[in-house]
Amino acid sequence: MTESDRKRFEDVLALVRPYLEADKGDIELVSFNASTGVLELRFVGACRTCAMSAMTLRAGIERVVRQKLPEVRRVEAVS
Repeated sequence: MTESDRKRFEDVLALVRPYLEADKGDIELVSFNASTGVLELRFVGACRTCAMSAMTLRAGIERVVRQKLPEVRRVEAVS
């Protein structure tokens, strides 16, 4: 991932971060596979152990990311 690509991805993740931070959590960008369109993120803080993190990933984070970054086909959480 180039530095400019990383910046674009981080800018989009910044849109959802305030919601995660309100619950004492956050996400980290791990990697993006351009051939599969899979973006890997890591939950940190309170989000790491939250039972609702899967719903947050699909209904919140993935929805926003796919809307803003059409090259992303799926968002996955990794540990």
